Amino acid sequence: MSAARDMLCDTARAVFAEAATGGLAPVEDAGFALLLVSEDQGGFGGDWGDLSAVLQIAGVLIPELPVAELMLAGRDDALHAAASVSLMAGAMGQALALSIDHVNTRQQFGRPLAKFQAVQQSLAVMACEVRAVEAAAAAMAMRLDAVDFDAAAADFEIAAAKLRANRAVGVVTSIAHQVHGAIGFTREYDLNRVTIPLMRWRGVHGNDAYWAQRLGRQVAGFGGRGLWEAMTARAD
Repeated sequence: MSAARDMLCDTARAVFAEAATGGLAPVEDAGFALLLVSEDQGGFGGDWGDLSAVLQIAGVLIPELPVAELMLAGRDDALHAAASVSLMAGAMGQALALSIDHVNTRQQFGRPLAKFQAVQQSLAVMACEVRAVEAAAAAMAMRLDAVDFDAAAADFEIAAAKLRANRAVGVVTSIAHQVHGAIGFTREYDLNRVTIPLMRWRGVHGNDAYWAQRLGRQVAGFGGRGLWEAMTARAD
């Protein structure tokens, strides 16, 4: 991560912490809506990788606020779908962090829950899902930056990332609540602050079936040889 992105993320954490109690005003005042606006037009001149990093922080600290809508006002609907993947990646990462912390501190039968093999296996499955979504978000960001945020040119990556994130939601939320037990459902505990938005984001900008069909049509259109060529070209 570059020094500029590090500084941007530090600023986002501070601003979003304030926004958690003050609504969207601190985010608007900080100028995050200008993140993707070029410098010669008075903006930050950031790339999609910057946006994704900021939105992942928003997915942890202020998942209930429409930060992506603010930052992408007036842009293609497909870019809003792409942004939701980053929000989901951040929220899933927070659910995993909360789960790991809980099983390391909660005692059962004289030892931490983390010592039980069944719990370890569940968290390993959860961690794989979270990292897969983070990888999908990163690959999508690289493609969007390569095509100057042209959603049509990055449609394959957007569809694949949104579908992967959608499919991970059920696994991540169910395991998180299983290992937490009843406390995970209480209003006072932080877990529901990320799992409820995750279930909402799964359906916005297209559900699993929508993105599966959209991705499937592209893959079928490529054909066997064409798919391989398209994938290797993107890897370059």
